[in-house]
Amino acid sequence: MNVCIVGTGYVGLVSAACFAEMGNNVFCVDVNPHVVETLESGKVHIYEPGLEELVRRNTAEGRLRFTTDLGEGMRDALVVFITVGTPCADDGSCDLSFVDAVAREIGQRMTSPKIVVDKSTVPVGTADRVREIVAGELEKRGEDIHFDVVSNPEFLKEGDAVSDFMKPDRVIVGTGDEESAKVLRDLYSPFARSREKLIVMGVRSAEMTKYAANCMLATKISFINEVANICERVGANVSEVRAGIGSDSRIGYSFIYPGVGYGGSCFPKDVKALIGTAKEYGYDAKLIRSVDEVNNIQKRVLAEKVKAYFEPQGGVEGRTLALWGIAFKANTDDIREASATEVIKDLTSLGMKVKAFDPVANERAREEIGHIEGLEILDSQYDVLEGADALAVVTDWNQFRDPDFEKIKALLKAPIVFDGRNLYVPERMGEAGFAYFSIGRLPIK
Repeated sequence: MNVCIVGTGYVGLVSAACFAEMGNNVFCVDVNPHVVETLESGKVHIYEPGLEELVRRNTAEGRLRFTTDLGEGMRDALVVFITVGTPCADDGSCDLSFVDAVAREIGQRMTSPKIVVDKSTVPVGTADRVREIVAGELEKRGEDIHFDVVSNPEFLKEGDAVSDFMKPDRVIVGTGDEESAKVLRDLYSPFARSREKLIVMGVRSAEMTKYAANCMLATKISFINEVANICERVGANVSEVRAGIGSDSRIGYSFIYPGVGYGGSCFPKDVKALIGTAKEYGYDAKLIRSVDEVNNIQKRVLAEKVKAYFEPQGGVEGRTLALWGIAFKANTDDIREASATEVIKDLTSLGMKVKAFDPVANERAREEIGHIEGLEILDSQYDVLEGADALAVVTDWNQFRDPDFEKIKALLKAPIVFDGRNLYVPERMGEAGFAYFSIGRLPIK
């Protein structure tokens, strides 16, 4: 099948590479010439495990091509995916300006029937909006070309996106057109060989499913963080509580890891967008608002622990914190809405210096937050420790899980660790001579 994908971010590029891997001819469109040149050379501009190999192989074999020209990209394509960004507007709503621009150009340049697929995460009603824009542009041209607009939300986890696409739990297709459903079923059939995974539903239900899924997962994260904060106050251990509730099959263990809150490009934006959609329709989404509020508080918890520890000693001003992990989670270089950024901003504003390291996100961090006064980003996990007053672990990269604790003690001024991901066992940290502070568990002083 000939496929056009507009946008080469996480969703667009992963989708394009995986479709091409299954033998489809895929044309990727991006407005940035530098991005297109980079991709044509077989390199990728984002970090996603396994993606560069797919892009390089399918580009070399001619199934995956790149262009800045939408007309060229969709000329032979039956299916055109919109995978451009939908960032948060200042009021928390979803900014659809990029989606609108693509829809407008599709209407201006299409010359044959198309199935336009919204794969970007968009508010309920966006497919209708895209349909109106495309139809309006066709009318201006005096053209009567058949097209349909379908919702096909993505459910990819950054850091595991290739695997998620190749082996999906489900594929949601929102359409009322049987022919469009058949085309999408054929396109996705190689990814669902073991069982039927494609679920066809109404367009608005498909759009809502994406938001409902992400808000449910965000709710689980905020719930366990709220429980962790209560555990600290009543003397309970959240790790034990998690084991107790996770063993209940109705609850399960996934997404109930206490920590420093969720971040990234999806959960924060989607939670706010659903709150905004509900408000637009006259409903106050109290539970989802609380999820957002709890998360905003949780992002500051680790910094509060650092400040509380040093307050009796004159505060954090003039001290140095070593920080492990800048990305919002492991296996990505994405620092959007990352908790580490909140920790850094909070403590440097009080005069504390922060020396940070991330295995993958250092370069992106230098570009986006390197201007923060008091922040130094180093390229060695252990170099950041030298002369620091304490270590804070913010991202759960594998290489942080079993470090050289004797080396940590030797490099730090004092053996103090603030663990925002509960990577270490408190009793063992105490036996090793550390003052240890984690989430939802009693501190070791």
